[in-house]
Amino acid sequence: MAIITKITTQKKNSERFNIFLDYGKGEEYAFSVDQDVLLSFRLKKGMEIDELDITEIQFEDEVKKAFNLALTFLSYRMRSKKEVIEYLKKKEIDEPIIPDVLHKLEEYKYINDEEFAKAYVQTQINTTSKGPEVLKQELYEKGIEKNSIDQSLTLFSKEEQIETVTKLVEKALSKNAKISEKQAKQKLEVALQRKGYSWEVIQIALEEIQFAKDVDEEWEAMEHHGFKAHRKYQHLEGWEYEQKMKQSLYRKGFAIEMIEKWIEQLKDGNN
Repeated sequence: MAIITKITTQKKNSERFNIFLDYGKGEEYAFSVDQDVLLSFRLKKGMEIDELDITEIQFEDEVKKAFNLALTFLSYRMRSKKEVIEYLKKKEIDEPIIPDVLHKLEEYKYINDEEFAKAYVQTQINTTSKGPEVLKQELYEKGIEKNSIDQSLTLFSKEEQIETVTKLVEKALSKNAKISEKQAKQKLEVALQRKGYSWEVIQIALEEIQFAKDVDEEWEAMEHHGFKAHRKYQHLEGWEYEQKMKQSLYRKGFAIEMIEKWIEQLKDGNN
């Protein structure tokens, strides 16, 4: 057994206290504790404590330190339970302490994966162009359970998805002026699927803006690629030249009838 002989406030942190004990050989510094731990165990001068008491007190103090670390981490934005666990491990908090910290955080409603998922999805809807599939994957990686993920994604209605995709398509159209309608559409479909939107939503959005280039725009785009192909294959002659030109432009998504017409005009212009 030991007797608490003195309790002093730390100079650099008024919320921590130094505990001095006497094991029968005189007073000596033993350990320090957070004020909440001090009050919880009702530590005071003259109190007798044994080694089991000290172990319990120090464990609770480590929990309190880790809890304060977690609160600082949570002060910047909401976090999932998994993110908090990974942060505490990174800070080298002992494994047995983490469950107690999580319990306290949940008890005081500082972490709640269901609320986190909803807030995360709403923030992404407001600030990014990510689709539901990408959001689902991101929430999964943050340790959110499937039911909570599914519930949070109901915030991203089909109508909102179509509206977002429509804006993305309209923005992309101006950047695809020099490629064929077919190729532009394919590129957009792939890009939008990568962003996490379903095939159905993508097709509805494309139909809503009547995705189609007029004949003049398509012809202009083909001329752009046609002249590039011509410079590449002009050293060839006859059938071989025409086949290489047709293959190149067809791969770019242009209709064969338009390709043949353009090649004929090019030949006439060179004669």
